[in-house]
Amino acid sequence: MKPIYHYATVSEALKQLNKKGFIHDFNLQDETIQENPHRYEIEHVYRYEGNSDPDEEAVVYGITSKSGERGVYVAGFSANSESEAATVLAQLCIQGNSKRFRT
Repeated sequence: MKPIYHYATVSEALKQLNKKGFIHDFNLQDETIQENPHRYEIEHVYRYEGNSDPDEEAVVYGITSKSGERGVYVAGFSANSESEAATVLAQLCIQGNSKRFRT
């Protein structure tokens, strides 16, 4: 599935994803995401860009895990604030999740 891209504020994105059942906080699983990206599929991407300060940019991912857990991952979008897990998730978006939950 190709991710669906949305543009909203971070709080709006989290609220909308929560309503869709994305309730788990994947930010608590940074290391697992880095080591096992094939266990995750990105379904939604929300980007927020600050009006004048690049450090205010953020991205919110709506993610489904191989085990069926649905949740969110929030990351800073500027080059100096991106975590390793956020880099992995961005690469998943670029790859387009060509194969759902590869083994």
